[in-house]
Amino acid sequence: MSPKTNSRGILWLIIAGLLVGFVISVFMENIRLRRRPVVAATSKFDEVMYYVNASYVDTVSWPKLEEEAIVAMMDELDPHSQYISFEEFNAVNDPLLGSFEGIGVQFRIVEDTVAIVNTIKGGPSERVGIMAGDRIVYVNDSLIAGIKIQNDSVMRLLKGPKGTKVKVKNYRRGVEGLLDFTITRDVIPTYSVDIAYMLDEEVGYIKLSKFSATTYKEFMIAVRKLLGEGMKKLVFDLRGNTGGYLSAAVDIADEFLPKGSLVVFTEGKSRPRTAFNARKKGRLEDIPVAVLIDGESASASEIVAGALQDNDRGTIIGRRSFGKGLVQEQIMLSDNSAIRLTVARYYTPTGRCIQKPFDGSKEDYLLESFDRYQNGEMFSVDSIHFADSLKYTTPKGKTVYGGGGIMPDVYVPLVDDSTEYYFNRIVNLGILYQFAFDYCDQHRQELAKYKTVDEFARSFNVSNAMFNDLVKQAEKKGIKGNEIEKQVARRESDILLKAYIARDLFNDEGFYPLYRPMDDILQKALEVLSEF
Repeated sequence: MSPKTNSRGILWLIIAGLLVGFVISVFMENIRLRRRPVVAATSKFDEVMYYVNASYVDTVSWPKLEEEAIVAMMDELDPHSQYISFEEFNAVNDPLLGSFEGIGVQFRIVEDTVAIVNTIKGGPSERVGIMAGDRIVYVNDSLIAGIKIQNDSVMRLLKGPKGTKVKVKNYRRGVEGLLDFTITRDVIPTYSVDIAYMLDEEVGYIKLSKFSATTYKEFMIAVRKLLGEGMKKLVFDLRGNTGGYLSAAVDIADEFLPKGSLVVFTEGKSRPRTAFNARKKGRLEDIPVAVLIDGESASASEIVAGALQDNDRGTIIGRRSFGKGLVQEQIMLSDNSAIRLTVARYYTPTGRCIQKPFDGSKEDYLLESFDRYQNGEMFSVDSIHFADSLKYTTPKGKTVYGGGGIMPDVYVPLVDDSTEYYFNRIVNLGILYQFAFDYCDQHRQELAKYKTVDEFARSFNVSNAMFNDLVKQAEKKGIKGNEIEKQVARRESDILLKAYIARDLFNDEGFYPLYRPMDDILQKALEVLSEF
């Protein structure tokens, strides 16, 4: 055999070997790809998670990838199902528990500095001498002023387990240097009842901000107080109340309804129909009541309003509520994170589901309230139209509506007055609120002479100099008005600016009584109740 022939044979052997190797490689690769993972996979999602974890070309942050997948899954369900990470859990749940553990202050960030708005009465910060108007400069020797700190970061620094200590250094106007405080954290109560007081000799007023674990107890304390002061009629204000616990809503509705009355029922694919009825004689069954609602009244607020409306009990006054007719259950996960999963719809006693439409766009869903301005609903009840299929009838023959919030019995539109445009811009852009805060901050010692809300209401007046300074602040923000608009703003500022200053001094007990003359929905409620 010639060398040439021998070389050609060797070449063919190499090529044949390569081909066999290639076929075997492809065959083995196909077997590997078709082989199911040796895991307890229950779905395609489990399989994908397995392969990414086992075979992805680069190292990935597995917990981060897993959380993002869960968030995306929740987003595909409905606007109210959500994932709550371990880090977010306390911040999300504390408002509904009725308390949290921290230092007991209300604060806001002003010019990149944490400013104390108020200290909680009897709380840890008040006990060591921290005062409204103080600026927190250091927390545990870490500078927090001038670093563009955000609210959530401040909360993380100040909240903590009961008994633990935190050191702060505060700036106080008129005091040289920084003041050192060591605060021992404690349980800080959070309240659902913003205020409960008598509007006149017969009419009581209760403003409820949420439905938490302590709401019913707080509500009954307020009711007993007002009954003791001679209450014969009640304005129950649920405006801005975005809801909370279903049980709290049922317990409060029970106080208005005769024993056995249906309050609400829930039902879902995996949750059989469950009815909630009034279980006892309520303290308020015989009290004429006006329930105030608006576009931010949602969920548990709508349960209460719907229960009273469908049972022909009381008068619902205001503007159409948000339209959340879904029930969430909170389910804890293995790492102490959680999901809030929509498991049922709730229905008012006539069978209404007041959940507003959702077409898959969470942004459109949340901005639907803005559409109410655009389509004229906020300015005219005639702009609101319900399909016949959404009409229901109460036992006494009143027509009520489902499919998009609670429609009030008495609708109170916004005033469409062009002369108020200038004032409304000052208010809506936060200029008036900031002015009130700055005024209190600069005149705190002078304002300390007012010991009660009544004394402040009688003696304090918004001066022309104050209003002129407010106008200058607005001009710095590019907001200008003509003389007629300024006259309107001057008149309105006498009420609202004074009310904001009263809030800074006396909390909500100062704000609501002074704001009352501007509150068109409250005025309508008093008019309606005067007929009883």
